[in-house]
Amino acid sequence: MQNSEEQKFRVRKLEISDKGKGFIELLQQLSVCDSVSDKEFEDRFQELSSLGDDHVICVIEDELSGKIIASGSVFIEKKFLRNCGKVGHIEDVVVDSSTRGKQLGKKVINFLTDHARSMGCYKVILDCSLENKLFYEKCGFKQKEVQMVMYFI
Repeated sequence: MQNSEEQKFRVRKLEISDKGKGFIELLQQLSVCDSVSDKEFEDRFQELSSLGDDHVICVIEDELSGKIIASGSVFIEKKFLRNCGKVGHIEDVVVDSSTRGKQLGKKVINFLTDHARSMGCYKVILDCSLENKLFYEKCGFKQKEVQMVMYFI
């Protein structure tokens, strides 16, 4: 039987009702995320849902407060390389600042990497800040190469 902490912080897929549970506010702790209308949220939710297991957003809801306190996503890139292999890309991992230190980020990463593995990915990759490097190393990731970016906005 699961202990109460396990039950309280269960990782699950994003649901349409999670907008009302602080999902957007959580993302705002990560990066620029303006307010999203209910219609915009529903449209994007449906668009991502149509991709099925190729794009998964997971959340952890605090059962006591009813708030979303952690999230992350993974999308599956289909390649011609490696015998038409697949690569998982982890993005937008965030834990509410008031609940950090409870291994919630690790739970999110484990959920996302397990999903990528189950989809037949030969690797999973992510970008992170230098401040978060140690956290991802503890989750089993290694630094490789250098990230480059070009913004259009």
